[in-house]
Amino acid sequence: MRKLNYHLVDVFTNEMFGGNQLAVFTDCENLPASYMQKIAKELNLAESTFVLPPKDSSHDHWVRIFTPATELPMAGHPTVGTAFVLVQQTASLDESRQLRFMEGVGVIPVHVQIDNGATSLITMQQPLPEFGSHFTDRQLMADILSLSIDAIDPNTPCEVVSTGLPFLFVPITSLDEIRRIRLRLDLWEQALKGFEAPQIFVFTQETERADSTVHSRMFAPALGIMEDPATGSASGPLGSYLVKHGLISVEDATKIVSEQGFEIGRPSIIRISISHEDNQISRVTVGGECVAVGAGYINLNVAS
Repeated sequence: MRKLNYHLVDVFTNEMFGGNQLAVFTDCENLPASYMQKIAKELNLAESTFVLPPKDSSHDHWVRIFTPATELPMAGHPTVGTAFVLVQQTASLDESRQLRFMEGVGVIPVHVQIDNGATSLITMQQPLPEFGSHFTDRQLMADILSLSIDAIDPNTPCEVVSTGLPFLFVPITSLDEIRRIRLRLDLWEQALKGFEAPQIFVFTQETERADSTVHSRMFAPALGIMEDPATGSASGPLGSYLVKHGLISVEDATKIVSEQGFEIGRPSIIRISISHEDNQISRVTVGGECVAVGAGYINLNVAS
């Protein structure tokens, strides 16, 4: 019998029971991937991470990320939360740290800011954005979201963007409309299950908090996540979309704040920075705070 310890963390929040939940297993050498998937399904959190020894000298840790349904090539809150746990386990918190994680998309640099002996902002650098297909049937999208067609902003497209995991971005006209969304699974399955990006990320520039830039929601039935309280892997693409379509100035692109999870009782704050060089996006970073919630273990009938 093998005993696997894990840490439970709330990510993209500075208050317990907010943000996005994450289980981090820090000693997973020789653990088969099939067990990682079963554990993620058993815990039924949005994601669970499994930390393994590095494959080579290019990175500090190999991190595998699982939803209840599948393994992901990269994800935001699992990367940020895993860095938080690993730094918390070190002997001292006297200076900021740089970590490099190997994930499915390659090496992901992570910066952990230490202030007064405690972790504060944790940021990850994401791959540069790739812009994909447009979903042009606005009426069908409105139906999928249980909205009228007028709730879909006609001035910017429903567009796929990815910095490692693709999302379909849908601009919504107001805060009232985004709160009304009820995902129609039957229509989603017909229209998007086999689409380039079945994950729907909706946003509006009307916000609940005065210092937020956008109010967001994310739906990912294909990943086993009906609604995600905080989606770091979509936040880099979100910032890139806002800049590409002129919804935010280049000058303000390094201080974007996305609020998410409010409709499901887990408020989350995600900080996004989009840098430019020669009129091109040159760097994408996403970050936030974390709170330690607890710890536990799982007994497995598998070799150590």
